[in-house]
Amino acid sequence: MTISEKVAYLKGLAEGLNLDVEKSKEGKLISVMIGILEEVGLSIEDLEENALALGEEIDVLSDDLADVESVVFGEEEDDEDSFEVECPNCGEPIIIDDEALAAGEVQCPSCETRFALDLTDGDEDTADADED
Repeated sequence: MTISEKVAYLKGLAEGLNLDVEKSKEGKLISVMIGILEEVGLSIEDLEENALALGEEIDVLSDDLADVESVVFGEEEDDEDSFEVECPNCGEPIIIDDEALAAGEVQCPSCETRFALDLTDGDEDTADADED
């Protein structure tokens, strides 16, 4: 039962009691209270309808945002930031990830030469050979 249905039931009960809403103070009070309950019930129903409509709008926006994210960030979602540089010794690509940056050096998977990462000049494609 909705709130409006409950208020209508209450109004029917009050009318069935044949309360004198003109002369009786109690009858006037009950009549005014039922009127207020009717208004509150209608307001609540409007709020519930608006909440449902907003929920549907949020779902549509969420789907649209997911589409935008897939275009902007691509299909792959890597938690790890990395970039690729060319080995100065053999020319093969070397993946530089957070772990290699923290270590300050990287080893080429092809020629197995170790290189210190030179990040001072801001050029990410530069790696200097260790003289060990």
